Amino acid sequence: MSDPASIVFIVDDDASVRHALSRLVRSSGYRAESFESGRAFLAAADLTNCPACLLLDLQLPDVNGLEIQHKLNAALPIIFITGHGDIGTTVDAMKAGAADFLPKPVCDTVLLDAIGRALERSMQMGERRRELASLQARVDRLTPREREVMALVVTGRLNKQVADDLGIAEKTIKIHRARVMEKMEAASLADLVRFADKLGFGASTSMRPVR
Repeated sequence: MSDPASIVFIVDDDASVRHALSRLVRSSGYRAESFESGRAFLAAADLTNCPACLLLDLQLPDVNGLEIQHKLNAALPIIFITGHGDIGTTVDAMKAGAADFLPKPVCDTVLLDAIGRALERSMQMGERRRELASLQARVDRLTPREREVMALVVTGRLNKQVADDLGIAEKTIKIHRARVMEKMEAASLADLVRFADKLGFGASTSMRPVR
């Protein structure tokens, strides 16, 4: 069953194609928002809504479809629809994360199936973003010392080893560790390690130990 809150963005410079795709999308229970150019889409589309996907013509007069894909930086799943595709372009688009690459004219059933998959992917992306935002908010509550302790604890180091590394008493480490567990809402060390992994621990500046 389609979700009426789902948005399908359509970008094609051919008005007849935009209208046909919009009718198909709306008849399937989704919201449709169409744009005649890549610049118009990039300037006006509200990408904060989720779930959403983009039906994108590869060869637009103003901005190449692959350029739009690059600018969006995986903000939402893209289904390329084009009459000018080639194997190299298809490979480039798929490597960059395109949800699908369909040649014109496209069968309605094939397109709707692709839209369904793309919107499901968008829902999963939204859930991951919300989870990461929640985890980052917890990290932001940590003091610099607590971040230092967390950075070492998630590597598997024992309290005594962490104390030696930081040059402070082991009992102080235990206090910091307990506060980290509480603020991160981690029920176990395994939870804490999993949270750090999801945040890309060690790669994010806000998660690095403060020295």
